[in-house]
Amino acid sequence: MAFTRATGKHRRASRTARTTRNLAGIATLAASGVVASVASPALAATGEPTAHDTGLQHAVELGDELAVRIEAQADTQQAAAEAAEARAKAEVEAKRLAEMAKKKADEERAAKLRAAREAERKRLNTFVAPVADSYVSTAYKASSGLWSSGSHTGIDFHAAYGTQVHAVGAGTVVEAGWGGAYGNNIVIRMNDGTYTQYGHLSSIGVTVGQSVTPGQQIALSGNTGNTTGPHLHFEARTGPDYGSDIDPVAYLRAHGVSV
Repeated sequence: MAFTRATGKHRRASRTARTTRNLAGIATLAASGVVASVASPALAATGEPTAHDTGLQHAVELGDELAVRIEAQADTQQAAAEAAEARAKAEVEAKRLAEMAKKKADEERAAKLRAAREAERKRLNTFVAPVADSYVSTAYKASSGLWSSGSHTGIDFHAAYGTQVHAVGAGTVVEAGWGGAYGNNIVIRMNDGTYTQYGHLSSIGVTVGQSVTPGQQIALSGNTGNTTGPHLHFEARTGPDYGSDIDPVAYLRAHGVSV
């Protein structure tokens, strides 16, 4: 069975233990005559060996010093290896944390983008009343000789002269100008394919081909065309032309507008 040295700092062997190992090694060397060559200079210097000053003792001391140096070098090398391993682990961990932070940031950005898109989608699909804080003064299909068809093709919202008129939803302007009995009028093709009309305007603030958003001001109310006083005439249609009208109250309520 092979034994491996555990990592970390090791206690240096005692001098007695090192000396014992060195003597054992020197005994082996003595058998081959190596010690004799090391001991010769010591004997030549004194003429005769002593109990404490012999070539054998000198070899033991040299071996002991060499063992200390080798052990110190091994400890230094091991410390360097452990430091390098620690640096490598730290770099791996830093890279892992950076990747996690980047992934989290990317997920947060994606979530914010999705939320912004959803908010914009909801905003563009939201409908509002064409005149704020108003009410229907003349109902849809009301009968009167005032209208050429004999009945009202839209609804009238109470509005003083010059009141702001808003697009009820997102769409594109397909008509903006004089509309005969409707006076100054605007027709918008809504994003869902339906059409809305705004009549009797005192001024128009959009042009044909312009995109509008829910609640955007498009005009000011007035009493141009066939009218007995200022108000807003509002129609909902399946097509851009007269005669394709549908119930504007039901239309607005179907899109979440309380009328």
